[in-house]
Order: sequence, then structure tokens, then C-alpha cells
Amino acid sequence: MAITIVLADDNRAYREHLRNRLDLEPDMTVVAQAEDGQAAVQTVQDLARQSQAPDLVIMDVTMVPMNGMEATRQILSSHPTVKVLALSIHDNKQFVEAMVQAGASGYVLKDDTFPDLTRVIRTVAAGQSYFSPG
Repeated sequence: MAITIVLADDNRAYREHLRNRLDLEPDMTVVAQAEDGQAAVQTVQDLARQSQAPDLVIMDVTMVPMNGMEATRQILSSHPTVKVLALSIHDNKQFVEAMVQAGASGYVLKDDTFPDLTRVIRTVAAGQSYFSPG
């Protein structure tokens, strides 16, 4: 069974690139995309109402009007079985701690290589945590 994924990032080109790469993985399916935190929360709620809550949300940290921390809190308060993996350009400890406090199961830097990201997605979807060494 495929890992179902929602991509939440304010950079449309990056989301599309990531989706195209993940679509090549036989055990991963991107079921939706969101351009900000509010859209991510709404997307997960809509999917859950259809009994299709995603396994994982890949969440950008810094988006407006709702950032990844607040979106993660809201998603997990309503759907605690959904895993959230933060994907960010920020390697600042403050961002990592904020995402962990919000309930994220992992934090990956956007400059990590793609094979590493697919391994991390599988790790987090399996219920384990992962944080980029940087």
C-alpha cells in the first residue's frame, strides 16, 4: 500500500518538482498540494471527511498567512494519526524546536539529496522520527 502524501509549500515550482520526483516512487502517492498552512489544514480536513486522510504531510516551515508550525498543530489536533515531516531551508535550531513542539515527526533540509528524502519519508511514515544531521 502506498504512502499517501500532501505537499504543503508556498513555492509552486518546488512543490511540482517534489511531486514529480515522488510520483516515480512505487510506494508513494501525492494526493494533494497546498500553497500555505491554511490550505494544508483545509486539505487534510477535506481528505479526512472522505475517509482518505493522508499518511504524511510534508510541511514547509515558513509560509504565510499560516506558517508550518501552526498548521502542524491544527492538523495533528484533529488528525493525530497523520505524520508531519518538516521540509525547510532553515537549519536554525529554533525552527526545528518549534516544529517538534508542534508535533512534527521529523525535520529535513531542502538541500538534502532526493534519495535521502525518500528514505526519510518511509521512516517517518513508519512511525519513527528523523532529523537532518545539519
